[in-house]
Amino acid sequence: MRTSEPAIEQSRRFGVRPIPLLRPLGWLAAGWRDLRRAPWPGLVHGVAIALFGAVLTVLAREHFWLLAGAFSGFLLVAPLLATGLYAVSRALQRRQPATLRTALQAWKPNDGRLIVFGMLLAFAGTGWVMTSTSFILTFSPAPVRTPTDFLLHVVLSGESRLFQAWLLLGGVLAAPVFASSVVAMPMLLDRKVGVLVAVLTSWRVVMEHPLPLALWAALIMSLTLLGMATLLLGLIVVVPWLAHASWHAYRDLVDTSLWPELP
Repeated sequence: MRTSEPAIEQSRRFGVRPIPLLRPLGWLAAGWRDLRRAPWPGLVHGVAIALFGAVLTVLAREHFWLLAGAFSGFLLVAPLLATGLYAVSRALQRRQPATLRTALQAWKPNDGRLIVFGMLLAFAGTGWVMTSTSFILTFSPAPVRTPTDFLLHVVLSGESRLFQAWLLLGGVLAAPVFASSVVAMPMLLDRKVGVLVAVLTSWRVVMEHPLPLALWAALIMSLTLLGMATLLLGLIVVVPWLAHASWHAYRDLVDTSLWPELP
């Protein structure tokens, strides 16, 4: 392959396969099978993220406006956190050993592409936390320090429509990040392509399948919120489940047959 080609031309070498509207449900089913076949790597990831969320909750318990932004920003950086589990699903697909070591090896800092894209997602997540914090502090009619304050002054603030505006702002900022990352991170793990090529391919996937990908985004958000609502315990299962499912979304959507895979 001529990797000196412009990124858009390289991206066009990857076909986008047609899928039906409800295909994301199949990705969830495939992700669940992977989690059952290789549970330990996923559960270790899930426990680590749930513990991090618990620590964050304790540290920010008097600043719930910050906590709300941080937990919603988690959705933006989740593709980076799932990198090791993409490797596990790939190993299962190749009928290779899929262990915790498989997942940890994906984190070796020897691939600048993963580092660059991870930093971009981290910047996006940080930007949303700062934006969310500023928005709530500026427009909330009263200080928001606890979950009760957030519920009373933001969620149930009917006159100001603050919660609706906060959700709208989050959706506007999250949509391009989702479109840029929905298949980009597993693609970078799987193929020797540049970050821009992976991002452009991800955008092509979303543009060609807006309704199935909108359903996929809604499923990701709903399951993540459910995991958080169970005192974070649900994240132990939800995080690896969605990670494995995201690998299958990438493999289902992107035709990579014309580009050599990485070992």
